[in-house]
Amino acid sequence: MTMRPFLFIGTRAEDDVARQEYDAVLAGTGLHPDELVRVRLEAAPLGEVDLDEWSGIILGGGPFNVSDAEGDKSPTQHRVEAELGDLARRVVAADRPFLGACYGIGVLGVLDGGVVDRAYGEPVGALPIRLTAEGRADPLFGALSEEFLAYLGHKEAVSRLPAGAVLLASSDTCPVHAFRLGSNVYATQFHPELDAVALCDRVDAYSSHGYYAPHERESLKAAAREVVVTEPVDLLARFVELYARA
Repeated sequence: MTMRPFLFIGTRAEDDVARQEYDAVLAGTGLHPDELVRVRLEAAPLGEVDLDEWSGIILGGGPFNVSDAEGDKSPTQHRVEAELGDLARRVVAADRPFLGACYGIGVLGVLDGGVVDRAYGEPVGALPIRLTAEGRADPLFGALSEEFLAYLGHKEAVSRLPAGAVLLASSDTCPVHAFRLGSNVYATQFHPELDAVALCDRVDAYSSHGYYAPHERESLKAAAREVVVTEPVDLLARFVELYARA
């Protein structure tokens, strides 16, 4: 029988970075392009998503922050937030497979009393992430070691979890690096798809977005190349293993 495809939602306006992100998720999941259908939400409205058509949904990262001042958000950002908010509420209500990387924290973190703000931002680079007891027992996150290195870089983070959320992972400087809603809806603050090359490309692509001071650019890229980050990408393959449906 034919597997139902997965849906990948991107929000990056930069063509090269958007393609690189999608290719990295393809490689990590082991899927073919017809098995991981990409939509670029920054380019066009999402339209109606029939959850029954998809094995699961993966949301990529991007430059939008839900904690941006409302007056600073572009019309595109307002539309993207509204559409993803509606989709997130439907996914959670139906408990359908969903994995949101980085931007997923903002989308899911504001549901049901959750708070996303600037209290726990972290600089661009690799940091150790530790699983909680619930993370170690989780069907998806249990595929990782209890502590692992991951690439990250974010201005906002969850400072109060949504009602009913299960904390799965933390770092020393950010208490919420992953959580689960229901049994099948996940968000990560770190980037499971990133390797050093991709991180360096994003450092260049988002040099004017306020993630780092201009003089830090080359040192951030050098530091990224000095570490070996291998485990987070296993989340992508495990997500497909758990949720691929005929």
